[in-house]
Amino acid sequence: MQIPLRAIGVFHAAARCGSISRAAEELGVTPSAVSQQIQTLEVQLGTALMVKAGRGVALTEAGERYFELIGDEIERISDATNHIRGFRAVTTRNIRATPTLATKWLLGRLPGFLDGNPGLEVHLDGTNEPTDFSKEGVDLEIRHGEGRWPGLFVEGLAEEWFLPVCAPGYCPAASLSAAELGRHRLIHSVKSQVQWGTWFQIAEAVPGETPRRVLFDRSHMSIDAAAGGMGIALESTLMMWRELREGALVCPVRDPPAICRTTQWLVCPREHLRHRKVQAFLAWLRAERDAWALEGHRHEI
Repeated sequence: MQIPLRAIGVFHAAARCGSISRAAEELGVTPSAVSQQIQTLEVQLGTALMVKAGRGVALTEAGERYFELIGDEIERISDATNHIRGFRAVTTRNIRATPTLATKWLLGRLPGFLDGNPGLEVHLDGTNEPTDFSKEGVDLEIRHGEGRWPGLFVEGLAEEWFLPVCAPGYCPAASLSAAELGRHRLIHSVKSQVQWGTWFQIAEAVPGETPRRVLFDRSHMSIDAAAGGMGIALESTLMMWRELREGALVCPVRDPPAICRTTQWLVCPREHLRHRKVQAFLAWLRAERDAWALEGHRHEI
């Protein structure tokens, strides 16, 4: 029996995209042509591979198994074809991350990933807007929030400890009580999951006077403002690990309360987990996260 190579390639594209229309756009054909090729393959195999699911498609149990079996081979064929054509085989990972996470934690680590994965490209999109995976070509998102997004794969990136911090020239480390913070300008990250009001409640402290405030809508701006001596910020150790390690920021409060949250989440459709490029990037992120935790950045003040 002749192997229906074209139909196999079309099925792989539709399964990878999770959408007939998106696969058609990628392949430069009509959606009906994609559906016809998939039906041809299903007849050849004697089993259904896909079913409609909302605006997209979902794989049947047989379809999932078949996609897993052919996935690596399709990617190898694509790489080999590009190589023979004289092109450098490049795989691009489209990653979306919150601006502060992208700037303060991810960006400095990316060279290690790229150096260890020649032939790969990363497109990093720094935004707080959640991804519509049915319309946008994002492979993996690192999303800020509480981790409740039904229907998607969701995994916490890391536990973060929230600490008051400032430049050592503004206030020495461990020089203030919690109540004494009211004498100083407090820097607010308006989108943070831990706000100053919550911190004072947990610390069981009442500021001696009404604090002066300055507000920013991005945590990386608050971190930079604190490091520049503008005041005292309440920020996550995940985001300011470099400034803490280098001594640009210190905790001016004696015995600050332990406030731990997970605010950054690895998010994508579950079918994306089948892709080698997503699996590799996830594995690298987890290794970087574990290395950061072992180095003690969660508790460094």
